[in-house]
Amino acid sequence: MTKVAAIQMVSTPVIEENIKTARRLIDEAAGKGADLVLLPEYWPSIGHSDSERLQHAEVFGSGLIQDFMAEVAQKNKIWLIGGTLSLVSPEPEKVLNSSLVYDANGKNVARYDKIHLFGFSTERESYDESLAISGGDEVVTFDAPFGKVGLSVCYDLRFPELYRAFGECALIVVPAAFTYTTGKVHWEILLRARAIENQAYVLAAAQGGRHVTGRRTWGHTILIDPWGEVKAVLPEGEGVVTGELDFDWLALIREKLPALKHRKL
Repeated sequence: MTKVAAIQMVSTPVIEENIKTARRLIDEAAGKGADLVLLPEYWPSIGHSDSERLQHAEVFGSGLIQDFMAEVAQKNKIWLIGGTLSLVSPEPEKVLNSSLVYDANGKNVARYDKIHLFGFSTERESYDESLAISGGDEVVTFDAPFGKVGLSVCYDLRFPELYRAFGECALIVVPAAFTYTTGKVHWEILLRARAIENQAYVLAAAQGGRHVTGRRTWGHTILIDPWGEVKAVLPEGEGVVTGELDFDWLALIREKLPALKHRKL
């Protein structure tokens, strides 16, 4: 078995504050025996405006946020999936919303630029990530010591074809900052669907609470097994969700219900 952990945060606009919180929670996860730790989307900063993303964007390969992730992974001897951070985009006045993976030596081994950009509008709230973010165009998986891991971010969850493109994974991760409005009706059911149809563990790390900017995120950081059962969940507030990946159980599910082998399309 492998122990994994997902961290829930209520990030502020101040990077240094969020790094301090992330360090404390990552250390807690490692102290509980986690081999792999997942941070939420936008963990380094949730600000007041899109312009703050531009100010905080780092060049891939260097910067305060990336240095921290490499250092804390190496110190704790864990694999760290760094939720997302803003990286400099080739498009002017935009950033990439990117998930970086570090091995237990602190080496960057994978990068995924979020493909699907969130858009949602009601009388009360409106979001359009495409105004400030450049979408990625590459499906990304990586090989962890226990098996293949598929990388996705937040709004990607609504596009099952992305998850099919991973191939057979042992684990799928979903760092997110789901809105409270959409999260309360769609979050868990979509995550459980992705676990069931891909017969894989799903680990989702969320932003969860009322932010100082006034934004409210849904939370419910969660681990779901390949049968679609919720193994652990944290509804709201800062904290750590941990659980074990049972590969005998994973193999048994795929043997008894070989749906992945029955695919036609």
